[in-house]
Amino acid sequence: MNTSQEFTEDPLFGSGNKFDFKKYLAKVKQNWYWLLISLIFFVLVSYLYIRYATPIYSTTASVLIKEDENASGESGLLKAFGGDMAPTSSTETEAEIFKTQMLMERVVKKLNANIIYFAKGKVKDVELDEAPFKVHVLDNPEAKAAGGFNVEVKDGKYKLQGNNWNKTVNLYEAVAVPGLGNIQLERGELKAEPGKIYAVSVVPVKAVVGSFLKKLQVAIPSKQVNIINLSFSSPLPAYSEVILNTLIETYIQSNILDKNTVADSTISFINERLMLVSSELSRVEGNVEAFRKENKVTDIAAQSAQLITSSSESVNELAKVETQLSIIGSLEQYLGDEGNAERVMPSGVFLEDPNFTALMERYNTIVLEKERSKLSQTEGNPYVQNLNTQIAGVRSDMLKSIGSLKRSLTIAKNSVQGRTNKMDNQAGKVPTIQRKYLDLERQQQIKQELYVFLLQKKEETAISKTSNISNCKVIEKPISTGPISPNGKSIIGYGIFAGLFLPLGIIYLLDILNTTVKSKDDILAATHVPVIAEIGISDSAETIVVGNHSRTAISEQFRNLRTSLSFFLKEGEKTILITSSMGGEGKSFCSINLAATIALTGKKVVIMEMDLRKPNLSNKFNLSNKVGYTNFITSPAVEISDIVVPSGIQDNLFVIGSGPIPPNPAELILNERLGILMAALKADFDYIIVDAPPLGLVTDAQLLSTHANLTLYVVRENYTHKEQLEITEDIFRTKKIERMTILLNGAAINKNYGYGYGYGNEEETATDSFKKFFKKSK
Repeated sequence: MNTSQEFTEDPLFGSGNKFDFKKYLAKVKQNWYWLLISLIFFVLVSYLYIRYATPIYSTTASVLIKEDENASGESGLLKAFGGDMAPTSSTETEAEIFKTQMLMERVVKKLNANIIYFAKGKVKDVELDEAPFKVHVLDNPEAKAAGGFNVEVKDGKYKLQGNNWNKTVNLYEAVAVPGLGNIQLERGELKAEPGKIYAVSVVPVKAVVGSFLKKLQVAIPSKQVNIINLSFSSPLPAYSEVILNTLIETYIQSNILDKNTVADSTISFINERLMLVSSELSRVEGNVEAFRKENKVTDIAAQSAQLITSSSESVNELAKVETQLSIIGSLEQYLGDEGNAERVMPSGVFLEDPNFTALMERYNTIVLEKERSKLSQTEGNPYVQNLNTQIAGVRSDMLKSIGSLKRSLTIAKNSVQGRTNKMDNQAGKVPTIQRKYLDLERQQQIKQELYVFLLQKKEETAISKTSNISNCKVIEKPISTGPISPNGKSIIGYGIFAGLFLPLGIIYLLDILNTTVKSKDDILAATHVPVIAEIGISDSAETIVVGNHSRTAISEQFRNLRTSLSFFLKEGEKTILITSSMGGEGKSFCSINLAATIALTGKKVVIMEMDLRKPNLSNKFNLSNKVGYTNFITSPAVEISDIVVPSGIQDNLFVIGSGPIPPNPAELILNERLGILMAALKADFDYIIVDAPPLGLVTDAQLLSTHANLTLYVVRENYTHKEQLEITEDIFRTKKIERMTILLNGAAINKNYGYGYGYGNEEETATDSFKKFFKKSK
């Protein structure tokens, strides 16, 4: 056997750190009642939680997002040339808009959701989706400060009660509430129950917005489809459906408003041009009228019919060119104004250039995309910065395109003007009055065509505005399911799990953290010293538990110890030393009962009280301790017969007391007269039991062991510390004491001790188990 091996295994683990399941199961069986109590407790708690927890319902809806063709084309182009800077898909962008605080804040304000109503209950207050009255905050509609009060309907009046205040009001009567200002109660859809108390809580709008956003889930089920799933969790399923419906309606209205912005900008631009052209047309018509009156011209058309007919084509062409140049000038002025840098452009359909029209549509698309992005992203976001770059680029391209168009139209104008001048030369032959009238008529015609053209575009834009629809379509209306929480089966399952595994874990943890010896296995895991026997816990208050007719379990255990001694003592060996690690481990108790057990066989036995520092053995026999071992050592006049006295229990059991407590116990043990005493006792007695002081405190026991044939080291269950077993292992390994065994005292052994039959004791009951548990806990 390798005595140098160190043992550090956990009590529930054997050699090689293998978990000792049988031992753990025995501990669980020993504390079965705690498992039952814990299981009942947690199942009851789970039931109460299910009974009183507020059920949560899930309300879901689905919307379809129609992709913008222009936006899709630009996105694909950007992904092809610079993937990281490419914008996300339209569906992902719209999903982020659904989660913005701005959108949810509009919903909260529409529904007055920051005013919450409860029905007061005995255990808890129940939130209501509809109350018999409605509260309107008059002074502070956004409710930046929180507050609350109770409302009781009594005799047709409404009694308001808060902290240290109460007021009685009628419906539609303004009343000042501390912390909230003036409020007003209006009639609700439900009928008020007399005597029932309701609670009203006014919460800041931003707090409700944050709460709603936490309850809102926005998900895109697949990137292959443009569908957004909305989910809202709340204890009020009907109210959740209203919230989702309002959220979708608010989103659709916002989306249509974005589209109408372009049309409104175009109509505004046309109206400004119409006012200017109308003024110019009025001025030209006034000139024509004044010219006719001044020159008394009545049928100038007949006189210049031939000239007008020949030049009508040139005039019409020149009018168109002038119109285009006028529009281009206005657009160039609009683009040159920095105040319009991020505003949508008026529609370019009145310019007969497809390239410029495409640029303008792209510019408006990017501007609107940036407006939507601002709802969920900041100016410093790379995506927003990319949009700014695109806006500046497209704006530059439009200016270049306008410049090119302007040059082309100027060339065309010069060409038409040349032809017109040629005709004017021909018209020189016409009387001066007719030629001047022709100039005025031409100016009038140009202004008229421009005015009609603008009116036509205004009507077209107004018609297109009425056809604007949202890119969002509801494909599944809000519908509630559940409750999704609490899940009764899961809660009960968790309760059963906690009720079983919490005590199991505590049992295991207590065993891991335990520092005292709990069983024989702890001893075998910590030392190589053999265990000679186990002595159980005595139910008797008496010190001597072994008698002639005793058949208790503990008396049988001492008889078993007596039998085991024959395997450790050789022929003629009769001296047994009993020691321990510290006081209170039952050393003297074991010494007395072992001596009594041996004496029952007819052997002559003497017990030596050798704990000279704290003698206690004589008191247990109710014997005087005035004369004893110390007297024999210090006084040669004292004979052995003077210190050996009958025990008073059995005729063949004798006791040698310690005598007066000496100042030098170790020196008295080393005295040569001890050898004389031991030799005499061996000659006169069959067995000598030496009750020695604790081995872990002083060296007395180690000095006495030289006179003993066998040393019994008493270890008390639930009392001796495991680290004290290191003392035993060290003594055994270094052979400071030649022959040593361990006697386990206070062991938890079944009272039905023996070979399948009892000795007068009933089986351990649940009450006994409870008593034993509390006794161990002390």
